[in-house]
Amino acid sequence: MSHRHIDVTAQVTDACLVAAVLDRVAGKWSIGILIAAGQGPVRFTELERSMTGISRRMLTLNLRRLERDGLLLRTVHPTVPPRVEYTLTDCGRELRESLLTLSGWAERHGATIAAAHEAYDREHADTTAE
Repeated sequence: MSHRHIDVTAQVTDACLVAAVLDRVAGKWSIGILIAAGQGPVRFTELERSMTGISRRMLTLNLRRLERDGLLLRTVHPTVPPRVEYTLTDCGRELRESLLTLSGWAERHGATIAAAHEAYDREHADTTAE
């Protein structure tokens, strides 16, 4: 096996790993939760109010998944009723910073991408019927 083939295989393996991780955290709700939790400890009801359109069930599922992935820490305070707070782990904080960077990139380049789509579609309008 050539050295070049090994490099390509490693790159594909790395790309698969990245895709798997992104698949876990790139959901509409996961990103919102990670961004909101970066403000410090946040309670379930605060998250629910800040995320328009999410159901309690979907919020619960996403919180559990992010906790399982090691991105959120769930703390139950022994009060009546129990007070539950969510905070980002170190790994979650690092991911949040990357998401904010990506979000900024998307805001800066969204119009450029939309214009490229329009130009491509105009140029290839005749070939889409084939």
